[in-house]
Amino acid sequence: MSKLSIDNLKKGIQQILEGSKEKPRKFLETVELQIGLKDYDTQRDKRFAGTIKLPHVPRPRMKICVLGDAVHCEAAQRSGIPFKSVEDLKKLNKNKKMVKKLALSFDAFLASQVLIPQIPRLLGPGLNKAGKFPGLIQHTDNLENKVTELRSNVKFQLKKVLCMGVAVGN
Repeated sequence: MSKLSIDNLKKGIQQILEGSKEKPRKFLETVELQIGLKDYDTQRDKRFAGTIKLPHVPRPRMKICVLGDAVHCEAAQRSGIPFKSVEDLKKLNKNKKMVKKLALSFDAFLASQVLIPQIPRLLGPGLNKAGKFPGLIQHTDNLENKVTELRSNVKFQLKKVLCMGVAVGN
């Protein structure tokens, strides 16, 4: 198993930063970390998935929606974060097309603690199928900090291919 030395990593990052200054782009480039595994049999060994919290926000334009009670909806409105109240979710009435449209229009969801048990009943399996089941927010949490924390998390998953790619910056 080979490891990447810190010196090589810092040198590579420095080259990327210098290259971006030499030839500026008209768009935001994403830096992705590719990890290749050796001597790992996905048929025999366990596949894994997880999330890592980065010290910075790699996806600042990530769209997050708050599914909340009155307190969280009010806090989201003050912060300028899109939100849906319980009444808005009841209007969807398990309509698969509308739930799918909601799931596709946002990258992630946060939901109030009291609303989490009701979400499968209100929306059906739509958010779960899309892999966007909401994260938990409590009344003691600061909503803006929770949104920033969610934006700085990156998910990784090992499937059949022995290579994982994760966006770590831009």
